[in-house]
Amino acid sequence: MRRGADVAAVTGASFDLAAGQCLALVGESGCGKSVLASALLGLLPGNARTTGTATVRTTCRGGGAETDGDPATARPAGSAAARLRPGLRSHIRPSPRHAPGAPDLLDLLAADEETLARRVRGRLVGLVPQSPAAHLTPVRTVRSQLEETVRELCAPARQDLRAAAEAAAGRAAFPADHLDHYPHQLSGGLAQRAALALALVGDAPVLLADEPTTGLDRDLVNRTADELRRHADSGRAVLLVTHDLAAAERTADRVAVMYAGRIVELSDARDFFGTPGPRHPYAAGLLDALPTRAFRTIPGAPPELGSLPAGCAFAPRCHRATATCTTTLPAPPAPTGGAACHHPLEPTPATTAPAAPAPASTTSPTPPVPAPASVRPASARPAAHTGLPVPAHPDSTEAAADA
Repeated sequence: MRRGADVAAVTGASFDLAAGQCLALVGESGCGKSVLASALLGLLPGNARTTGTATVRTTCRGGGAETDGDPATARPAGSAAARLRPGLRSHIRPSPRHAPGAPDLLDLLAADEETLARRVRGRLVGLVPQSPAAHLTPVRTVRSQLEETVRELCAPARQDLRAAAEAAAGRAAFPADHLDHYPHQLSGGLAQRAALALALVGDAPVLLADEPTTGLDRDLVNRTADELRRHADSGRAVLLVTHDLAAAERTADRVAVMYAGRIVELSDARDFFGTPGPRHPYAAGLLDALPTRAFRTIPGAPPELGSLPAGCAFAPRCHRATATCTTTLPAPPAPTGGAACHHPLEPTPATTAPAAPAPASTTSPTPPVPAPASVRPASARPAAHTGLPVPAHPDSTEAAADA
């Protein structure tokens, strides 16, 4: 920044994103979620610096194999991990130890602009931008932009181009009678759906969806979340950046919580939104702030990224903080899950409803009522939404992303 100052926009982020899986990245505004997503596609401003690795598989041999970026640690065909299709592995920590991996692995952070433009964006990694109006060409209609994208990524027959573009619009619930409108004629919600339609064209193996439900009513939020879920269920990977915890609960297999530029918790979505619940006090506070839960705000405000404290950045707002929290930075969560906290919350044990007391005897006993059919809790997604397991990677590369 000016006067030579650095702002650590994202530090110590490490996660895996496997095919068939949706990872929801949640947190307050300004915590670094969009910076992380932009770094993966080389869309940061010119004064930004990124170090580390973010490897994505560019080919699919027998379903593909997951690797941590080191050719020596790539898993052989036939192993459990080798059955995964293309996914994403990101490490943003200090001092990378590995060079870019095998020929069929591409390090997004090390790729040049030509590679990103011709091989990655749209083809290998799709993007739903946070500000769709700024990404749509203002002097061309939505139909024109959709047809161009379909032509470049799908190469349909010329007579099928119009129908293919309309089908792409339908996937994002974009109304066909607005396809001939220009971006300035669209509402914020319609621009958001147009951007989603463009991102879904080509069915890229990895989709980065940065606030894809902004400006949508709840019905359209649910429809968009379900479309992202279908995208993952078809064997692709989805990174969902969102403030909408209801959409995250509806869509995600795993949840990553960011605070002040760091991932502070990684968890299975069912555990996070249900039982045992979050382990990090900040993550628990996010859920408690929902109107459907405690509707209780988190006191205080996030720190400035340019003046982060020596210890845990959440300590000034945390009711569990001790002197250790203010001086010592907690270890980041492992890619397989955990919480970056010196005093994590204890898991909430599953409770069993007490048996109903036996009814008092009467002279005219009431016939027994048949037991109701079992109903899946509202917070549980169908089994088809369960993502593929992510193996542990003990040799994770370490790097850092500063803007």
